[in-house]
Amino acid sequence: MDESLTRGPIRKHLLRMAIPMSIGMFFNTMFNVTDTFFAGKLGTQALAGMSVSFSVFFILSAFVSGIATGVAALLSNALGREDNSQVEQFTINGLFLTLAVSLLLSVVGFLFSPFLLVILGAEGEALAAGTRYVRTIYAGTVFFGLNATLNAFLSARGWTKPYRNFLIVGFLANLVLDPLLIFGWLGLPRLGTIGVALATVVVQMVGNVYLAYKVRCLLGLRVTRETWKLINLTRQLEILAQGIPSALNMLTVAVGVFVINLFIYRFGNDASTAGYGAAMRLEQLALMPALGLNAATLTLTGQNYGAGRLDRVRETFFTALKIGLAIMTVGMVLIYPFAPFFIGLFNDDPRVIAEGTRYLRIEFIAFNAYILINVCLSVLQGLKKPRYAVWIGIYRQVAMPLLLFNFLGITMGLGLVGVWWGIVITTWTGALGMLLLTRYEYRRIVRLDSAADSTH
Repeated sequence: MDESLTRGPIRKHLLRMAIPMSIGMFFNTMFNVTDTFFAGKLGTQALAGMSVSFSVFFILSAFVSGIATGVAALLSNALGREDNSQVEQFTINGLFLTLAVSLLLSVVGFLFSPFLLVILGAEGEALAAGTRYVRTIYAGTVFFGLNATLNAFLSARGWTKPYRNFLIVGFLANLVLDPLLIFGWLGLPRLGTIGVALATVVVQMVGNVYLAYKVRCLLGLRVTRETWKLINLTRQLEILAQGIPSALNMLTVAVGVFVINLFIYRFGNDASTAGYGAAMRLEQLALMPALGLNAATLTLTGQNYGAGRLDRVRETFFTALKIGLAIMTVGMVLIYPFAPFFIGLFNDDPRVIAEGTRYLRIEFIAFNAYILINVCLSVLQGLKKPRYAVWIGIYRQVAMPLLLFNFLGITMGLGLVGVWWGIVITTWTGALGMLLLTRYEYRRIVRLDSAADSTH
């Protein structure tokens, strides 16, 4: 166990873990930007098809990430208690669960993804391009799942550099593979959007080898016949209890993008969808510090909660919030003036640039709210209180958007601008709600801890 996480400066620990992860997520976002850039060269229809397929791809991400989050939360808590038996059990059962769920997702996603794209409103060449892309991705689900869980084994101990290294090398490899496979350079067949997806799957496969090697070296983990005897339903259910709320929260993001795309198609066209898709890539880039802080905050909260250091849990929350808000404010200042330039890198269609710019110049107001939501969710996950993630997801992605998009877009006659403002309002009200819920849960745990101490 990295015992230093339960003592020593919180700020130092947060930065030590968050900076490598944020750097890694920067390159992961650039990975996606690279995909969007080359897909844009295939035409607006191909870019629109990939943008719509984001929701379908996110279903995969939600479940593999949910399991990994559950594993990380339980592992960090067990590490804080110095319970080596549970650490070993959660590790093996997390690995088994990842393999089982990934294989199931691969089959279901491959079969039903075209149907989901039709529901999202895709048609014609956009539908064909999106189907080719997402089916190839789902064929490689197990590789995505293994990388997420192997990283959970490492990040629960505060080791975030290996995953950063994989993401950096993965970006560089994708930069080469994308044009080779998409356009058929060097005598290879021209694969179009299949090439975009295939490059991603190949990178994930290589990541499996590297991260498995790091897990074996750093943790000394050896998977043998004796190891598999540790598999039991109780531990798997514990992981699912922690991971499913996180997965459902992410799944609501996919539903949310589905809702947004429905209204985009109602008020706009393929250029509007492509502009939104390109803008989302830039938004991910601006929000990447939140992802690094998420992993660091969850690990620090989990280990210190397991060790009974509630004072350090509180300090972790406020320190992470201060760091995140400071960084995000800088991002807000930079994104506003340069939005047209950045959107233009993905697609030179003036309509795409105009709509993407309009979205970003409204949406940037919500950047700090995203930080608040993510830090709150990470603290609650570390406290083994994941259920609120589902409710905030339903509120932010389904209930309020349907209400506000109809009211602002249709009743008030604002069209797409009403959709963009609806996102901002929903995000900020959700952030304030999460702040109140986190405060309530923390104080409740402190009261229970004090009551337990008074009985001894």
